[in-house]
Amino acid sequence: MIRIATRRSPLAKWQANHVSQLLRDREPGLEVRLHELVTRGDKILEVPLADVGGKGLFVKEIEDALLNRDAEVAVHSMKDLPAVLAPGLVLAAVPQREDPRDALCSPRWKTLAALPKGARVGTSSLRRSAQLKALRPDLQMEMVRGNVETRLRKASEGLDAVVLAYAGLRRLGLAEHATYVFPPEEMLPAVAQGALALEARADDEATLKRLAALEDPETRVRIEAERGFLARIEGGCQVPIAGHATLAGGKITVRALVASLDGTRVIRGERTGAYAEARALGESLAEELLSRGADQILRETEGKAPGLAAPKRG
Repeated sequence: MIRIATRRSPLAKWQANHVSQLLRDREPGLEVRLHELVTRGDKILEVPLADVGGKGLFVKEIEDALLNRDAEVAVHSMKDLPAVLAPGLVLAAVPQREDPRDALCSPRWKTLAALPKGARVGTSSLRRSAQLKALRPDLQMEMVRGNVETRLRKASEGLDAVVLAYAGLRRLGLAEHATYVFPPEEMLPAVAQGALALEARADDEATLKRLAALEDPETRVRIEAERGFLARIEGGCQVPIAGHATLAGGKITVRALVASLDGTRVIRGERTGAYAEARALGESLAEELLSRGADQILRETEGKAPGLAAPKRG
């Protein structure tokens, strides 16, 4: 039997069930159970993640289940996984990635260009907020938390639009709510957005062997570059950071940015190289951005309360 530790949100459970099906497809008759947990990040919904510790709040309880041997596998959204894993745990497999782009959901206005001046846009992401402000300084950004369905509902209950990960919409069968999908050139995705992380204990050889069959080599290469950038830049949820890698012609290209909270400064760069250099490319790109002013942005934003407004009532 395999026990999969997962959060209880609809998207998290979809992801865990997806991995369960992949395992059973390869090993008919295998018993797989979900070990559902509520993380601290699921409990704190009224403030931005950056104010209370960042995305790692969605991970600790799930990693503890592995370390306590209450589960053999943890399934995370890769973008929630910190750059450094807990001791004793490994990133055992990275399945094929879903579309990593961001999506605007606006029942009335449909596209970013169509939003009226001063439109209220909901997001819980400083990365999305900063890039939206760079594109449309007039927009009013408001913090929205909760599961995908909750955020979509807010786009019809007072806000003019919300911005969500397109991958989550597609996985939940809600892609029709995406009225505009941002090309990466317009809004660079989060590091590892759309990818799943299958985490396991480093000493659990049987589980590691099972999970190895779910590995997608191309996704792994892209993730290595993006997470290499994240690890070196040493930025968490308190700084708008984006990283996105693509493969073409036997080469990998990684693009990344660091932005100020208000979107007035956006430092971008890209590197191209061989697959084997993926992580080093991400790290060297981080070094470049730091030397071009990202270090100053990191210093300025350290310890600051982010600028997403709480949603207005009525």
